[in-house]
Amino acid sequence: MPELPEVETVRLGLRPVLEGHTILKAQTRRGNLRVPFPPAFAERLEGRKVERLIRRAKYILAELDNGESLVIHLGMSGRISVFMNGTKQRLGEYVYNPAPPDAGTGKHDHVVIETDAPAKIVFNDQRRFGLMTLIKTDRFDQDKLFKDIGIEPLSKSFNAKFLASALEGKKTSIKAALLDQRVVAGLGNIYVCEALFLAHISPKKMAGAMKKDEIIPLVKAIKRVLKEAIRAGGSTLRDHAQATGDPGAFQHHLRVYDRQGRPCWNSRIGKASTREDPPCRGTVKRIVQGGRSTFYCPVCQK
Repeated sequence: MPELPEVETVRLGLRPVLEGHTILKAQTRRGNLRVPFPPAFAERLEGRKVERLIRRAKYILAELDNGESLVIHLGMSGRISVFMNGTKQRLGEYVYNPAPPDAGTGKHDHVVIETDAPAKIVFNDQRRFGLMTLIKTDRFDQDKLFKDIGIEPLSKSFNAKFLASALEGKKTSIKAALLDQRVVAGLGNIYVCEALFLAHISPKKMAGAMKKDEIIPLVKAIKRVLKEAIRAGGSTLRDHAQATGDPGAFQHHLRVYDRQGRPCWNSRIGKASTREDPPCRGTVKRIVQGGRSTFYCPVCQK
């Protein structure tokens, strides 16, 4: 499932063709995705201007000028592609391809939206675990999709003081606690593994036993790895693609995730490094926690 960096990457790619633009046409090519589309879904989108495009956890919200918000969730394999009418065009830092004749007509192209950018936006979801719906903008934080979601990890409010309070008394592993969307929004398996590695914390450590001198570097590591992944366009391990169609690149920079049996990333540290620690001689190990693979270095992370 796409995690925060992948969703944020898609949002950034959609912004030049959605934010400040009017939806000219909307089409659904089936009656549902994970859940049915709301009544008159396409009609309620057409003619509406997108005033703001934001992300909350792993959701994208397009705030419309009629007080409603279009909510998008990519599910397990959802992909959003943007095509420009006419020739290839650059908008800001993004380059969009021209729309091929069959854009939006594929077997798994379930929603097609056209804007006055002019652009065609195609939502493709082979497994149909994604979601598109409409909710009231001024009450979105009370909606069942959002009311129990935790703090945004890239916000200023996500700091060591907050995390220490959130973890206090928890009788679960730190890995499981960080994956709990009621604690921190948008974190998934890849980036929790990466952050724990950067912070030199074992994924098996009990969340309630975390000390201040561990929580401070953990918060910094979470913010660092998320920002690095967003800059790289996310991680393309299977289905993720940016709105321009380009794959993400952060999978080439993963330090621990999916590297079982390989030397610890910190073994690369040489004499030119400013680190005081010697190079690590450990090997990345894979264990299963809560039904998910966890990757870590048992030497670096204790």
